[in-house]
This record gives sequence, C-alpha cells and structure tokens, in this order.
Amino acid sequence: MIFENIVVGGLAVNSFILGCSGTRKGVVIDAGSDAGKIVSAVERLGLDISLLLSTHGHFDHVGANREIISHFGARYMIHENDSPMLDRASDTAKAYGMTGENSPQPDEFLTDGALISFGSHTLKVLHTPGHTRGGCCFYIEKEWLVITGDTLFADSIGRTDLPGGSHEQLLESIRTKLFTLPDDVSVWPGHGAESTIGREKRHNPYF
Repeated sequence: MIFENIVVGGLAVNSFILGCSGTRKGVVIDAGSDAGKIVSAVERLGLDISLLLSTHGHFDHVGANREIISHFGARYMIHENDSPMLDRASDTAKAYGMTGENSPQPDEFLTDGALISFGSHTLKVLHTPGHTRGGCCFYIEKEWLVITGDTLFADSIGRTDLPGGSHEQLLESIRTKLFTLPDDVSVWPGHGAESTIGREKRHNPYF
C-alpha cells in the first residue's frame, strides 16, 4: 500500500494519502490546509483520488476540503455528528486567531464499522466519540495501521474541553475501539509522531 503523511497548516495537522499500488486508486484523510502541498504529493505518487475522509470536523482538519474536492472531483465523507461544524470552520478559526475555510457538506456519512475500499485495500471506520461527537478512526487491518485523528496521540489523548467533548467517553472509545486492536498496530495520530497500540496501552499516562 502507498502511504504518505504530510504535515499541513499552522497547527501541524497530519494529512494522509493512501493508495493502491496496483490500481493507483487512493484516498486523502484530513485535508487540513495547504491544498497545493497535498495535490503535489498526490500527483507525484500518481494516484487517482476519488474520496476524501475526515476524522472529525474541527477547522484545522477540514480547511483544504473545498480545494481537494474540487481538484479531484472526490466524494467527501465525515460522521453525521460532526457535519454541523463544517459551515462554522472559518468563524471557529477566527476565534483562535487563525484563518480557516468552511467545508462543503459530505456526500455520505461515515458510520461505525463501515468498510471503505480503494483498489485492493480496505479501511474500517471506528466511531470514537469523545474529542468530538463524530470523531472517527480508520483501521487498515491488512497493513496493521490505524489513523486516529485527535482521539489518541503518542503519550496523550485528544482534548475534551471543546464543545461536544467528553473525557469519560473518549477514554471509553479508546479502550473499546483502539486498545482491542493488536499491540503491533501502528498508530498515526492527527498531530505529532506515530506510536503503536501496545506502547500506548503500556505507557500512555491517561491509562
């Protein structure tokens, strides 16, 4: 599988490009900003992007959605509970002294347990509320990796003091949806360095 992590925007969001080396079909996950940077990487990799996914609806993770959707003609998916944030992304960014762009509404909603294929690869949607009500992670079992957005970080967890956040719910989501994955599964969060499920189970101070 083709896998590339690109750090974008003022809050250093991890944006991901996944692709099938055989069919060249691919997806973009969390187009937070710097659309040109993402487009250049996709073109360098020679991928056909038909789908854009968001782990959640915060402004720093959806700021390049409009440009990516327009450039590639991609369908867009996010969990229904986070779709109301998309029309407020610009105003929310301003409240934090930053700039952001509203996102188009999704073509389809992500649902827990749904399987999404690109070429010969499949990712599984894991609904993990707590950071936001609609937060989701994406597990690619064949590659032993999970993209966790702002749910789980290396040695940390997502903040829960924003609207829709719940500390207890986030811990429950991590315990039941992520810590049940094999220890060797690599964890790729929405910000910062990668880790593994086993390492976070053993060393994450929140557990």
